[in-house]
Amino acid sequence: MPANTTELEKRLWGAADELRANSKLKSSQYSVPVLGLIFLRYADHKFTKAKAKLDSQGTGRRTIGKADYQAQGVLYLPQAARFSTLLNLPEGADIGKAINDAMKVIEADNEDLKEVLPRTYNRLDKELLVSLLKNFAAVPMDIEGDAFGKIYEYFLGKFAMSEGQKGGEFFTPTSIVKLIVEIIEPYHGRLLDPAAGSGGMFVQSAAFVEHHKKAVTDISIYGQEKVAETIRLCKMNLAVHGLAGDIR
Repeated sequence: MPANTTELEKRLWGAADELRANSKLKSSQYSVPVLGLIFLRYADHKFTKAKAKLDSQGTGRRTIGKADYQAQGVLYLPQAARFSTLLNLPEGADIGKAINDAMKVIEADNEDLKEVLPRTYNRLDKELLVSLLKNFAAVPMDIEGDAFGKIYEYFLGKFAMSEGQKGGEFFTPTSIVKLIVEIIEPYHGRLLDPAAGSGGMFVQSAAFVEHHKKAVTDISIYGQEKVAETIRLCKMNLAVHGLAGDIR
């Protein structure tokens, strides 16, 4: 794991732990909104890169739209959902409502995320939300591989450590997931993970397919997970990687 990944994880956890300390929330209550902001930051990073590429290529007279971003395997983000928009809101703005609205418009433009993204930011302290936004905006997200999955894995471990075995779920380390993927060689067909977690198996399988110059559309994703919030996180992870699947 690159050093900058470790620093990113530590910084994000520090910001999240500040939220926990000041809000007196339990891990189970603050983990989803924090991961929702990490999702938004990473989605914005990928959208910005795709936008620069599309703008440089040009499309003639036709306006660049949602379909162009989806063709790049990138979530389309309306202006209201851009990280820069949220960061530059005036001082008196209702930050919690603005983030909730950002999540709503993302869901409206991305059917796979319908009723998936967190919308409880109006319950959190405004100053803490501003601090989180600034922290997440200041760290680079251009990390090789499944950055969102790595961060999620790190958070699960920290949550479990902070609350004991009741504090979170068990997860499979990324190294083991990569080994399993290399063994099963998912070049095509249906891929089922009966304990899907954050969807790392699917992300690593897609990376395996792309590495072998195959089409990601050759695999169909099916996942099973017992915890509703984890299903939502899995769908978020798939979405930021341009993937979709049937997760129940």
